[in-house]
Amino acid sequence: MPPASAVNVSALRRKVAWRILPLVIVLYIIAYLDRANVAFAKLRMGEALGFSEAVFGFGIGVFFIGYLFLEIPGALLVERWSARKWFARILITWGFISAGMAFVKTPEQFYWARFLLGVAEAGFFPGIIVYFSHWFVQRERSRALSWLLIAVPFSLALGAPVSSLLLDVKWFAIDGWQWLFIVEGLPAVLLGILVLICFTDRPRDAKWLTRAERDYLESELAAEAATKETTGKISAWQALRLPAVWLLVIGVMVGNSGGYALTFWLPTTVKNLSGGSDQMTLLYSGVYYSCGILSVLISGYSADRTGDRKWHAAGGMIATGLFLAGSTIPGQGFGTQMIWLCLTAFAAFFWISPFWTLPSLTLTASAAAVATGLINMGANLAGYLGNHVTGWLRSNGFGENECLWFLAACFTVGGIIISFLRLKPKIA
Repeated sequence: MPPASAVNVSALRRKVAWRILPLVIVLYIIAYLDRANVAFAKLRMGEALGFSEAVFGFGIGVFFIGYLFLEIPGALLVERWSARKWFARILITWGFISAGMAFVKTPEQFYWARFLLGVAEAGFFPGIIVYFSHWFVQRERSRALSWLLIAVPFSLALGAPVSSLLLDVKWFAIDGWQWLFIVEGLPAVLLGILVLICFTDRPRDAKWLTRAERDYLESELAAEAATKETTGKISAWQALRLPAVWLLVIGVMVGNSGGYALTFWLPTTVKNLSGGSDQMTLLYSGVYYSCGILSVLISGYSADRTGDRKWHAAGGMIATGLFLAGSTIPGQGFGTQMIWLCLTAFAAFFWISPFWTLPSLTLTASAAAVATGLINMGANLAGYLGNHVTGWLRSNGFGENECLWFLAACFTVGGIIISFLRLKPKIA
């Protein structure tokens, strides 16, 4: 490794962060908006096409089945081929498919469009995790991921008011809900072209770094990788025999069943509770997600300051369930219910970042590497389960409160499961 004295390490870290993070965060904002904007379009789309709540529940959830297909292969392609080319492919295909959602007419077309959107986007998030490992050492990677996670509530907080404006647009005999998909989908195509021009796969390819900076960064990352190789590896079968792995997989699957369903059904819930217009519904939804932005920032700071991750995650899940249940107390006005929902948003985004540090705290490095993929599969399968069940409940005569109780139970039980984790590292 070139001596650190030959390189201004602090300046190098800042240069890499400013070059890599802003564009990646913008990409993830667009990605999350394009997967979730069906929740905003649903306010008009269901009536226009005659789709039942069960149709929406299955269609929203089937995205996550498609997502599972290329999740692991996508990460491998980033590692062994090219992040720049793979991300460009992802962006361009998902942009066209997302925009194409504007032209579905039947439930079957809706299901296929959502499934293919999941296939198109698959590999993006795990690919980013791998991509970060090409640029940031482990001690910096968690901070980079925390900035990435802010994109989730930010995309929805931004998407809600933008979607409210688009819903009333009617150009060229195309309804507002259709323009919502078109206008919010096509930026992904443009960004895919930008990625081909601006992305750099690895430090050795970066013309914007000096030779000394490239050599230093490559050497530092190679040394870290070599150290990990000496710790040994375990198989997926060995990982499946560890109780902590199952607590993490089942805990996030149960908790995320509530989390994903709440995200996709929030506008419908707010509209039913408030009785207001679609525009006011989406503005209130934007307020909800704005509380999530604040939560991600406070959670990361608090977890780092206290050193606690387990109870930030478990407590955040349980608090989400309790606050959500609070919104169902009889006799409340919508203003009070909205306060409960804002508290719910704060707790719902509070637990996510601390949770993803738990594999490395409860397992050895070799076990954590295998388990993280299994945990992520459970987290995404929850997107199908939670939305499908919620749609079934709504189509079979269950009211708003019963649906919220189901989601609250998911969060609460997920948090209780996580609370049983033992933080003492286990030997693989």
